[in-house]
Amino acid sequence: MVALIVSIPDLPNYHALAMLLITVVALYFFRREDIPLQTSSLSVLVVLCLVFTVFPFELDKGHLEPSSLFFGFGHEALVTVCGLMIIGHALVRTGALVPVGRSLARLWKISPMLSLLLTLVVAGALSAFVNNTPIVVLFLPILANVALRTGSDTSPMLLPMGLATLVGGMTTTIGTSTNLLVVSVASDMGLARIGMFDFSFPAVIAAAIAIVYLWLIAPKLIPKREPTLADTSPRLFSAYLNINEESVVNGKTVAQALKMTDEQLSIESIQRKPDYRNIVPFPDTILKEGDRLHVKDSPEQLKEFEAVLQATLFAGNHKVDEDHPLNAEKQKLAELVVVQASGMIGKTLKDVQFAKRYGISVLALHRGGKAMDIGRKSIGNVIIHTGDVLLVQGDSEQIAEIRENRGFLIIDGAADLPYSKKAPLALVVIFLVIAIAALGILPIAISSICGTLVLLITRCLDWHEISAALSSQVVLIVVASLALGSAMMQTGGAEYIAQVFVALASDLPPAGVLSALMLMLAVLTNIVSNNAAAVIGTPIAISVANQLNVPVEPFILAVLFGANLSYATPMAYKTNILVMNAGGYQFSDFVRVGVPLIMLMWMTLSFLLSWIYL
Repeated sequence: MVALIVSIPDLPNYHALAMLLITVVALYFFRREDIPLQTSSLSVLVVLCLVFTVFPFELDKGHLEPSSLFFGFGHEALVTVCGLMIIGHALVRTGALVPVGRSLARLWKISPMLSLLLTLVVAGALSAFVNNTPIVVLFLPILANVALRTGSDTSPMLLPMGLATLVGGMTTTIGTSTNLLVVSVASDMGLARIGMFDFSFPAVIAAAIAIVYLWLIAPKLIPKREPTLADTSPRLFSAYLNINEESVVNGKTVAQALKMTDEQLSIESIQRKPDYRNIVPFPDTILKEGDRLHVKDSPEQLKEFEAVLQATLFAGNHKVDEDHPLNAEKQKLAELVVVQASGMIGKTLKDVQFAKRYGISVLALHRGGKAMDIGRKSIGNVIIHTGDVLLVQGDSEQIAEIRENRGFLIIDGAADLPYSKKAPLALVVIFLVIAIAALGILPIAISSICGTLVLLITRCLDWHEISAALSSQVVLIVVASLALGSAMMQTGGAEYIAQVFVALASDLPPAGVLSALMLMLAVLTNIVSNNAAAVIGTPIAISVANQLNVPVEPFILAVLFGANLSYATPMAYKTNILVMNAGGYQFSDFVRVGVPLIMLMWMTLSFLLSWIYL
């Protein structure tokens, strides 16, 4: 005990001590759920500037300028993160990844076990190059829809899928913002730039082991959970597909129409002119112009059927015209919950002139957890009840306007309809951005910004959608973390932590110190922001390596990997929250699945880093 006390280094200067205190307080506020992360990050930045303004810190060549702490706003890591978030949003917005989801959904009906494995592999592989948030957003409704259609439980699907994206994200420098920050901070401190795939070998091996665990073991550890809301699965709406003259199924049989939708289309009945009598949809029934197919499905599927069959979604007897276009590229689908304050309760849509008032079309109605079979009766003539869910379609401005109406609650995010024509272009852009950076032609920061400009010029995205893709939370936590890490490094705070860490681990070989550092970061990243943990841990890792007189790179990678092991708590990463809400998981579920995964990854990566680098 005495020897341990003696080995602890003397206290550093007052500025370093102040930085250590600010860091502890910052980490505490970063984990507070009742305070927005943006507010905590901005507060840290303001406090740092005030401290170094009131109490200047002298450096060898002048003093630390408080204004220099704002450098994070122009840091290449932040520029890259923002660029990749925008490109990832474009992939979802244009529907570029929809074919992937469609193929997986088809396979689930054939072999659930194989489908789960492929889902984990595909989700992980995509997350290596695209921010994992849009990947999770893409897969959540797909898996929920699979569970709904097959009558299976979502619990063994959603959590492993979410964790698979985190595992895949750590395999390249652009997989997560954490990786970009670690690589950029290390480069700022004079170390050789780590390439996009320089650490992919150990990361892919560890990821493969993790995928097997998430496939075979994790589902057995998760109890059956019900979604926290009464009905969070994709709602099945009753609507009509109007067969036009130009429709590809005009003159074809029902069986042929079903084949074109991969047998996913379910036709309840066919309404045929002139009196729109109901006829039974036998397989050999010939579809004719003017037929209305009574179908029931989720909003996403309804729009997909519309595109595949080149038909038109029909709302009761409401005729689609120029004033109410259903096929315009700027259209959105939204689900509106009618609340008491709407003034519509006890009235019909026609009574309140809904379409004329808001300029949007009502496609279907959902009541009491079920789709309403309206039949020949127009949706406009149905008396509205409190809690009714309307599937509506309109342009962005119209949806935004109705969002401000206190009589409605918009659910399911008012998801944008995909631009199918722009999907190939979005894929080309993301491929070129990655290829140009990987080949060393341009830095990833520049190639990602160039990619963003191309998406704007080609109208895959507009400025409104770009602003929606960016996260103020990510921007501010990155800037605050960079400022905190820089101040700790310059004042000697990071050096002091490194000295204490080396002193406490003095009996361990370099491989043991590296492993202990990774474990420390793994614990920290599950408590606070992984970006904060990464930026603070990077200068500490460099100091530790220098004191041990060993290569710096494996210690940098130990921080990178450790900060990515955010599996054990819902607050560890934003996608964990998404998965938790969608699947109705509890905190204990993340601990039950995440802790063994952390230990598995920690041991695997510790061995690989020591074997390869030390």
